[in-house]
Amino acid sequence: MVEVAYEIVEHDGGWAYRFDGSFSETFPTHAAALAAAQRVASEQRAPGENEEIQYETKRGEWREEHADGHDRPTTKVVDQPE
Repeated sequence: MVEVAYEIVEHDGGWAYRFDGSFSETFPTHAAALAAAQRVASEQRAPGENEEIQYETKRGEWREEHADGHDRPTTKVVDQPE
């Protein structure tokens, strides 16, 4: 099973969570960024409907595939000390 980790980091004069090199919006406090990351991690685990999806790869190629709404990753939030 895939594991997704959201990392709490200082960013742009505040705090954010980062996943796979991308940053969330900037939050004014560490606690706000942590709460947002925990919410997103929880939502990522929630099952959904089976669907046909389209997405663009890092190489700029478009793909279509069937997404099983019950095949969800495990998630975690990695927190650094304030």
